Amino acid sequence: MRNYPASLLDAQIHVDMLRRLGKVCKSRGEDGITISEQDTLRTRLEWEARSIRNTLLILGALTTRFGAGAVPLPGGCKLGDRSHDLHVMLLERLGARVWEEDEMLLAEAPKGGLVGTDIHLPIRSTGATENAILSATLACGVTRIWNPHIRPEILDLIALLRRMGAKIRVFGQEHVEVTGVEDLAGAEHRVMADNMEAITWLAAAVITDGDVEIRDFPYRDLEVVLAHLRAAGARLYPGDDSLIVRGGACYPIEISTGPHPGINSDVQPILAAWAAKARGESRIIDLRFPGRYGYAGEMSRMGLLYEVAGDMLKIQGSGGRLNGATVRALDLRAGAALALCGLIAEGETVITDAWQISRGYVGFADKLRNLGASVEWND
Repeated sequence: MRNYPASLLDAQIHVDMLRRLGKVCKSRGEDGITISEQDTLRTRLEWEARSIRNTLLILGALTTRFGAGAVPLPGGCKLGDRSHDLHVMLLERLGARVWEEDEMLLAEAPKGGLVGTDIHLPIRSTGATENAILSATLACGVTRIWNPHIRPEILDLIALLRRMGAKIRVFGQEHVEVTGVEDLAGAEHRVMADNMEAITWLAAAVITDGDVEIRDFPYRDLEVVLAHLRAAGARLYPGDDSLIVRGGACYPIEISTGPHPGINSDVQPILAAWAAKARGESRIIDLRFPGRYGYAGEMSRMGLLYEVAGDMLKIQGSGGRLNGATVRALDLRAGAALALCGLIAEGETVITDAWQISRGYVGFADKLRNLGASVEWND
């Protein structure tokens, strides 16, 4: 894989999990990785370090290929009522028996392997769509995944699987049809650009009135959010493979998040930093994860005025009149959003638990310094 973000913390954890199973993973420079197999893989992932939700995808891959798998529960937490867990449901629909045992999630396929079926997802979940596609690639027969979340990352995964020999057809947002094959082969693939990072740098450039060119900008995947930001004052000039941001004014925004091609839930903390720079009231509603506004409390330590009314976050922007403070990165995007607020705040901003940012950004502090910010990263 090329254009691979090898230094991301979550990517490193995932690769280490593959190594624990027996895969051979070698870096290829700063943005490449080769994954190969020399010995028989283990089907039980023994893992004591920080867990990530990718363990669920590993379980699907192990079960469809070897007929059984065992992985730690994601995050070390119980899944709760199995009937509401999409990953358990889709594996059971394919014929597997799934159960919990000693903080592990185990799956076992019937004799002969998983069997193609119709899987109806009650919500358009990215992770469940990925797992259903992965699990169906080696299942016997045809699997149809209804109500999938067809977004750029899903199409990128499908492109890789097709190169490996999978038979997958996409029927828009209605369903995905996977015809099982006997095995998959190696392939070469260039990983798509990260649209969440792209939006982060776009917002950072506008709120600081910067003049920045963002190369490899995936603006064709971000048409909805770009339309909102243009209307909210951003001056944007797309090129063949880049986006030039010539600053602009930050006007209040009113957005609601939702499945692609709508505004991704991960974008809303970044847009909250935009709202902090604007003058007037902005309103944000997260339709996918209602109430995901914990970061606003951290921003309030810097002087942000906000109110949560039901499922809506209201931000009273003051033109960026924020003061530096010690704040905490509650998660990946919250950390990035706090950094954006720090760019326009008076004085010094200290972000604790900043390791969260490294889960999804390569060289975050270095890029900020190269853009003219005064940033110091302490591990």
